[in-house]
Amino acid sequence: MENSNGGVQSVARIFALIEVLCAHPKGASLQTISSESGLPKSTAHRLLSSLVSLGYAVQDSFSTHYRLTMKMFELSSGIVNDMDIMSVAKPHLDKLSRHTGEAVHLVIQDGVDIVYIYKAEAGAGLGGMRMSSHVGLRIPMYCTGVGKAILATQSYGEAERVWRKSSIRALTAHTITDFDAFIEQLKRVRMAGYAIDDEENELGIRCVALAVPGMNGRAEAAFSISGLAAQMTDDRIEHLARMGLAARQDILRDLGWK
Repeated sequence: MENSNGGVQSVARIFALIEVLCAHPKGASLQTISSESGLPKSTAHRLLSSLVSLGYAVQDSFSTHYRLTMKMFELSSGIVNDMDIMSVAKPHLDKLSRHTGEAVHLVIQDGVDIVYIYKAEAGAGLGGMRMSSHVGLRIPMYCTGVGKAILATQSYGEAERVWRKSSIRALTAHTITDFDAFIEQLKRVRMAGYAIDDEENELGIRCVALAVPGMNGRAEAAFSISGLAAQMTDDRIEHLARMGLAARQDILRDLGWK
């Protein structure tokens, strides 16, 4: 019988192979898999044969490359369907809205835009003023706090691509329309851990926005806390940012991210 250390080592090796195969969705050679996983060819071949026999990988008869099958996706999709970002984040965002008295939004990235997928309104924070935001609304990333929060977790090249493919225009007098100034903002967001929408998308509204990163640190979702600009002083922004950071930690914990 294999001892416990040997069992752990075998599992670690299997997942090392799976991670390499995930990085090569169109397939990879035994040499590539061995090199990138750090495993000897003989060990990699033996473990790959096990994955193939169980139906989690397949070997192309012409190229002899290995790739993962949909069976692996079926396993992960069951978890994702039961633990999607909105169902996990919703109770935390509702609580955040109640405690701050402000509107809280959850968005996801879709190309060069963000789309609102959830909105919690405490009712008192905007002094009777109704925001233009609603579930299903699509707006550009470049002029929103949530868009900047998401792009700050991505590469310079990705931020540049979003900028170049967007129709840059001044939605308000505060909208950033200069690329270099935009990149400087993203740098500040990375340092602070949160972004600010300073009436850039809607006059009279300031927002604090925080990205919700995946396990690799890259985000495609974010949430914001929005309030009347006159009430969103710099001190209040900092206070709301601390509350937002705590809420994000709770969301990441429930998602199982480290």
